[in-house]
Amino acid sequence: MDALWCVIPAAGKGVRAGGDRPKQYQHVAGRPLLDHTLERLAAHPLIAGLMVVIAADDTHFASIDQVRGKPLLTTLGGSERSYSVLAGIEALPDSVGPDAFVLVHDAARPCVRADDITRLVTEAGQREGGLLGAPLRDTLKRADATGHSAETEPRDGRWRAFTPQMFRRAELARALRLAAGAGIVVSDEAMAIERAGGKPLLVEGSEDNIKVTTPADFALAEFLLGRMK
Repeated sequence: MDALWCVIPAAGKGVRAGGDRPKQYQHVAGRPLLDHTLERLAAHPLIAGLMVVIAADDTHFASIDQVRGKPLLTTLGGSERSYSVLAGIEALPDSVGPDAFVLVHDAARPCVRADDITRLVTEAGQREGGLLGAPLRDTLKRADATGHSAETEPRDGRWRAFTPQMFRRAELARALRLAAGAGIVVSDEAMAIERAGGKPLLVEGSEDNIKVTTPADFALAEFLLGRMK
């Protein structure tokens, strides 16, 4: 398969992470979190270029046009992640055709493994797209309104969804527009595709592909990044 472009939505504020700036610009191991993510993606031979989607009032993004020799473009995002992803897809170069596969990866997932990206592209590229994830292994509880465990939920067939997620450019754009038109804010690209009638392939990936969300996650990300070098 030809190398793919990757859209990285980075327009969010990340308020749960605290700090004086959006979480993607807070430092991990001496560098902004986003820098680690972009470096890891650009180092993969199956990624051709990066489209970073930033907020209109972003004052932190460094003005760079390439990472590891791969082109880096930017565009402005929206109030929701799904709107930013759609903006990124629409801003991709004309060389990325409507049937070309496109990756979407969270700015706050700096620990994605190269082998997992390869597996996703190889396996989902033989279908109509898919996403990295991992089957649930912990016992799953449903809480009541008072915070007590009301019942145990079955975990068979349930997965945690990761990124990258990979779909054809035109198909994903259409699915995201349909969701937006219906007033539905989808939490990931696979949800949009599912609503449009698709069945994304689940490709098992490493569980250390964490999404940095809370202050404690920064220390874990730094530890994992140190082991991956």
